[in-house]
Amino acid sequence: MTSTSTEPRTGVKIRPLAVVGLVLVAINLRPAVTSLGPVLEEVRASLGMSAAVAGLLTSVPAVCFALVGSTAPLLARRWGTGGVIALGTTALALGLAVRPFAGGTGSFLALTALALAGIALANVLLPVVVKQRFPDRVGAMTGLYSVALNLGASTAAAVTVPLTAGVFGGDWRLGLGVWAVIAAAALPAWILLARDRTPSQPAPGQATLDPTAPASITPVGGGGAGTLQLRRQPIAWALAVYFGLQSTVAYVIMGWLPQIFRDAGLSARTAGLLFAVTALLGVPLSFVLSALAGRLPRQSGVAVLIGLFGIAGYAGLWFDPAAAPWLWVVLLGVANCSFPLVLTMIALRGRDAATVSRLSAFAQSTGYLLSVPGPIVVGVLYDHTGSWRIPLALLTFLMVPQMIAGVLAGRDRQIG
Repeated sequence: MTSTSTEPRTGVKIRPLAVVGLVLVAINLRPAVTSLGPVLEEVRASLGMSAAVAGLLTSVPAVCFALVGSTAPLLARRWGTGGVIALGTTALALGLAVRPFAGGTGSFLALTALALAGIALANVLLPVVVKQRFPDRVGAMTGLYSVALNLGASTAAAVTVPLTAGVFGGDWRLGLGVWAVIAAAALPAWILLARDRTPSQPAPGQATLDPTAPASITPVGGGGAGTLQLRRQPIAWALAVYFGLQSTVAYVIMGWLPQIFRDAGLSARTAGLLFAVTALLGVPLSFVLSALAGRLPRQSGVAVLIGLFGIAGYAGLWFDPAAAPWLWVVLLGVANCSFPLVLTMIALRGRDAATVSRLSAFAQSTGYLLSVPGPIVVGVLYDHTGSWRIPLALLTFLMVPQMIAGVLAGRDRQIG
């Protein structure tokens, strides 16, 4: 007799443990980047790093997420979703622990890449965990780990400078290295989850939620299902482009926003706090938005609204970063909700965990690959012009194609 309950095999504590694991690992998905921005000026001075190379540094996340993220479904087949996330968490903690003590720019970039490779694996597989463990709570659980992600990002942005200046006597290396401890704290839960290889059982009539099974698409309108490559599906490409454009502006902001404010005459501490607000706003907004978007048949209107906030925020920075800095960061904080929105859309566009796994890998790896040039271009433009006006004009313009891609990705369609 086959049971449709998850309890006999997984045990009653697996779901609560999965909640804890999701929250703990999500907290660590951004500090590797957001802790660096507020002390980037000191890092550049210490390592002799030009603005162009710093722009390359802000592109490392996109490169790692594109190249490593695409391998996540294959690794999950061999080691299980939990096992791969545990592996990624280990790489993250190791990279963060050793990176601050790199002797030069090259080793600093390499160790940053190691940490970000670990993040890439979790980025792709967390939507799969949500679909496997919580198929009845996709929007709420996506919102929960999005809240944790933003909380980690904002905390790292806000406290790295005070920690560096106060607790660690001005040593930026210790200020960055402390985040390895937080990453290590997430590892035990995923080691335990790695031992449970049984995904949530499907409801009667549904396919098994195997994250490595081939994905198929059911044509809209009720035709028969045919197995097709995701790269041939307009919805998959719309998700990838939307993901890529929001990643472009997000990593430019994570890498350069504190410097923009510091160049406008604000202190490093104030610049870090302003940057933290952009992520801190995502704590309540991500949960509410993901839960709401998960209940809507279409998310296109939400994508357009978020884009309008982004245009207003970047235009304000272009006008004068110091004129109304708290207003600009509030607007950008709302615009940053494009990230939990696209995660929710990925989970909703896939009919089961098999499709979500492949769609998540495709959208994220392709999207991050598309976003690689953005931070580099911004760094080069800033290096050559000595001004933020042209880079900020570029970011403002990019919100238009992002909104168009969001409209297409938010349509009521489903792959699987």
